[in-house]
Amino acid sequence: MALQCGIIGITNVGKTTIFNCISNTKGEISSFAYSATKSNIGVVKVPDPRLYELEKHQVTDRIVHVTVEIVDIPGLAKGSNKGEGVGNKFLADIRNTDALIHVLRCFDDEALAHIEGSVDPVRDLETVDLELQVKDLESVEKKMQRLERAAKAGDKDAKHGLEVLARYKDHFENFSNARTLDVKEEEKKHVEDLFLLTMKPVIYVCNVDEKSALTGNNHVERVRKFLEGKNEEIIIIAGATEAEIAELESDEDRLEFLKDAGLPEPGVDKLVRAAYRMLNLQTFFTVGPMEIRAWTIKRGMTAPMAAGVIHSDLERGFIRAEVMKYNDFVTLGSEHACKEAGKFAIEGKNYVVGDGDILHIRFNV
Repeated sequence: MALQCGIIGITNVGKTTIFNCISNTKGEISSFAYSATKSNIGVVKVPDPRLYELEKHQVTDRIVHVTVEIVDIPGLAKGSNKGEGVGNKFLADIRNTDALIHVLRCFDDEALAHIEGSVDPVRDLETVDLELQVKDLESVEKKMQRLERAAKAGDKDAKHGLEVLARYKDHFENFSNARTLDVKEEEKKHVEDLFLLTMKPVIYVCNVDEKSALTGNNHVERVRKFLEGKNEEIIIIAGATEAEIAELESDEDRLEFLKDAGLPEPGVDKLVRAAYRMLNLQTFFTVGPMEIRAWTIKRGMTAPMAAGVIHSDLERGFIRAEVMKYNDFVTLGSEHACKEAGKFAIEGKNYVVGDGDILHIRFNV
């Protein structure tokens, strides 16, 4: 299941620094505004210590993590929807993502000039939101024009579509994001084909200096107050510090650096897991001597659908799933012990896979 998160923000807020901390590829960092000419794309492993716990009970040749694709999108600015700065090209890159990581500059640095002349993360947040809202408004208005003729001809679905779109139009004109509009689930079909930019779930990352990594600072407090009551997730990351940690070669050195900095874990680990949750995803495992692997599925998927993530033949020829719960397996220590304890279940086509389930699929094609 290919999943993609886009890192967005205005220019010179530390997006690429954070991208380089978590990605298997590195983007070029520059202090010059609009120096980037294309988005950077990398693959990130989703940290999951359960894989190594499973290995303690099943010797295996390799461990395979779930991955998420991360796209570092060059900085936006006022007027991006009209092509200012790097403009429309990167708004299109945002459209292709499943979720967004919005990086906000929450650090002061006289050596790194802010494009607006001062550090103000709330202003920057509103600047980016406005650019996305304007683009979404354009998309909605174009579709309304297409539906008007059908509605006048008596098409009831087109008429209802126009009513829904009019609500979105009014919402954008009041400087609000699509994801905050209260609409019925069945009404969302009228905007699904538009891939609205402000419909995407967002994590806000406050990029701070090292001394603010644990508790934040005044800039972070302003962001928290602005987003209060909006059910948005905020993560604090000291990007420059995380970059130093990522450069270290051994896990021991990284752990020592984290300890010295007073950090329980790399902030980027929290970020990747949060992005995974935000996309409404969960993990199931396959366990064997050749490989222990984590697989990505949407919450609510049935066993045949999960089997299809492994291979389409498994879904097509699905017979049953043999299921062990992660906690049962690591507590009891083996498949045999799970069977002896009655913790080994045979499930059919209607079984909804749980997070951490260990599956063995029986199939015939």
